[in-house]
Amino acid sequence: MGDTGSAGAARTSLADLLDRAEERTPWQPDDTKSGARFERVVIGGERFVLKYQDPQDDWLLRAAGDDGRAYVRLWERGILDRLPDVIDHAVVAAAFDGTVGMVLLHDVSDALLAPDTTFTPAQHARFLDHMAALHAAFWGWRDDVGLTALERRYLLFSPAVAAAEAARGSEALVPTLMARGWLRLPDASPALADVVFPLFDDPAPLLDALARVPHTLVHGDWKAANLGSHPDGRTVLLDFGEAPGEASPLADLSWYLALNTTLLPEPKDSVLETYRRALEGHGVATDGWWEQAVALELLGCVLQFGWEKALGGPGAELSWWEEWALRGAALLPDHR
Repeated sequence: MGDTGSAGAARTSLADLLDRAEERTPWQPDDTKSGARFERVVIGGERFVLKYQDPQDDWLLRAAGDDGRAYVRLWERGILDRLPDVIDHAVVAAAFDGTVGMVLLHDVSDALLAPDTTFTPAQHARFLDHMAALHAAFWGWRDDVGLTALERRYLLFSPAVAAAEAARGSEALVPTLMARGWLRLPDASPALADVVFPLFDDPAPLLDALARVPHTLVHGDWKAANLGSHPDGRTVLLDFGEAPGEASPLADLSWYLALNTTLLPEPKDSVLETYRRALEGHGVATDGWWEQAVALELLGCVLQFGWEKALGGPGAELSWWEEWALRGAALLPDHR
């Protein structure tokens, strides 16, 4: 169970599939942090998961300005069908009912990584190679379908988002932690705070710089909870609905580094080089843009997850991100 079979499934509407369901049960995965709703669904004896893309529930959709259609658009426009064969997105149908997006996926839970388990070197190498394969397949792609805008991507976890969620009485854990972390950043890393907070007020210098490096389609959430492996070596990559869109390929890699840092089998600087070799192995030349893109994207990632690093306090992890963010800041036009 877990072969996507999207070409055939695309000929059957989501409504028709759900009409054939023998069981539909509300379900909340242990690892979800956005507030999204899910159901477990059984159709013809086969297990599926139905995810609702509803900004009324999902604070991350609200932050991204996504009305619930982005994930559905990836399906309807055939973009998921264009993913390299080494990636299983698990989607079998999707639809937008005018208010809420709904995405039906094969239940691939048996293939997913065990929680809090360090990636084996082989798993890690495959993930990076398959990430590079995705990026190479869409090299130069431009978003003409309305996915996560670049100007939204780096503000998804900003103090303004945390404040907006608090004002609406949201009970989501992550925005609460974001608020605490951003308050702590000036003490944990004054240098980072001096760089990051002005960019929250005016991200244009970073966005302008990032617009000049190569772009591709990015998944937007390469965290362990979305990853798995089939016995034939294909990578399960779930949840294209969090922050998909057009960006530098380093947007996916920096997210992978930030959220999986305790699970990596090699140092983060080595991960950068492992991915670079993989990208070159898929036919993408990296001379002339790589160093600039890495520094800028890691700075952008600090705008996303500097709060989380600040909560961990001063130390090697925060220092690594600070060093790279300062390199990125030095590339911005208004840097003094």
